[in-house]
Amino acid sequence: MKKPLIGMLATLLVAGATALAGALPAQAAAPEAPTASVEAQGAQAQGAELQGAQPADTKDTKAAPLAAVTFAGTVALSNCSGSLVRMPGSAASDPALILSNGHCLESGMPGPGEVVLNQPSSRTFTLLSSTGGKLATLRATKVVYGAMTDTDVSIYQLNTSYASIQSRYGIAPLTVSAAHPTQGASIRVVSGYWKKIYSCSIDGFAYRLHEADWVFKDSVRYTSGCNVIGGTSGSPVVDASTGQVVAVNNTINESGESCTLDNPCEVDENGAVTVHQGIGYAQETYGIPACFAAGNRFDLTLPGCTLVRP
Repeated sequence: MKKPLIGMLATLLVAGATALAGALPAQAAAPEAPTASVEAQGAQAQGAELQGAQPADTKDTKAAPLAAVTFAGTVALSNCSGSLVRMPGSAASDPALILSNGHCLESGMPGPGEVVLNQPSSRTFTLLSSTGGKLATLRATKVVYGAMTDTDVSIYQLNTSYASIQSRYGIAPLTVSAAHPTQGASIRVVSGYWKKIYSCSIDGFAYRLHEADWVFKDSVRYTSGCNVIGGTSGSPVVDASTGQVVAVNNTINESGESCTLDNPCEVDENGAVTVHQGIGYAQETYGIPACFAAGNRFDLTLPGCTLVRP
């Protein structure tokens, strides 16, 4: 993961800055056009349920047809990617939410054990169309939650509702799945920053993922097709069978080093360390819905909510 910089100009002004999978690398090439893996039609299949209904039964995901995964429902941050999301129980009238990485927070990367909770924010996000075009600028009112302990996540609340966004721009949110992701599932990592969609599968899960001072639990490991780069941090990881968000992209082992910044290592239950050079990782999101009550009210004390508390 690349350490985010404050806006794109900071990349040029801060000499020798260490960069986590979220910042624009100083030597980065120009954004690539969407690849052939982008299913450009059927743009809003991923967020049609807006009235608080539970997601459809997806037990037999292998037999399910692939969802049309596009840029609809994604956003671009100043230094990262993200997505407009709803919980399974969210209603159309609820204040909308943006999901990204903890290391993409404008206040800087939270240290181990540090939690950002209900902090005012006026951060803006570029809402994208199904083909990656700019539709609107959305604005936050607060950071609902941000952390890099056990997971790498930030959740923003906007100053508008899902219904208003859909009415004005025709974009529905992506639904955060409440089910643990499945090994072997076909996934799409959708980067609003680069306007690129990576296509691969879930290779497996890392019991513990160590990167510099941070430790993440039960991380998703990609197959080699998702060779994510700086700026893709915070991208939603979408299950191609359901169209739902199952994780948030956050890092890749760049040079084969072990447990260093930009070079995460896996540590199993017995303490054995494994390094997969060139392989990317994401943090699961299935535990997040349990932390939201009616009205998209965030509450770390709710039953089943396992996010780290301050």
